[in-house]
Amino acid sequence: MAFLTAVRRWWEGWFGSRVRRFRTPPEHLRRGALGEQAARRYLERAGLTFLVANYRTPRGELDLVFRDGDCLVFVEVKTRSSEDWTRPAAAVDAEKRRRLTRAALWYLRRIGHPPVRVRFDIVEVLLKEGVVQEVRHLPNSFGLSGPWRYG
Repeated sequence: MAFLTAVRRWWEGWFGSRVRRFRTPPEHLRRGALGEQAARRYLERAGLTFLVANYRTPRGELDLVFRDGDCLVFVEVKTRSSEDWTRPAAAVDAEKRRRLTRAALWYLRRIGHPPVRVRFDIVEVLLKEGVVQEVRHLPNSFGLSGPWRYG
């Protein structure tokens, strides 16, 4: 019995400080998740086939990956509560495009380099008081950046 008590104390001591229990996620993460859900629904209604969400690679993260015929579509979702300063797509600068390109090439390597075309889209999601007001799809927003090519 003493052994089980000691194990329980160790378990609670070890994991109790590392696990956040029943806390709501930060506002920016909730807003981002809401935007990704809205973007996914919008693109599925537009006829694209959903493949994966939040695909993490050592090179970065891909928000959404879809298939559009023989084309793989890598989607970056930008969610904002206002456009007072700039459009959400403006946040996808050269460095972000480079990271998305490297993550996409990693993804393509992991699935065996299929003979498909690739495309990078941006979806802007505008919120008002936590509710989706508008979704804008910007297809083929940029190509593979850097010295890389595919296909």
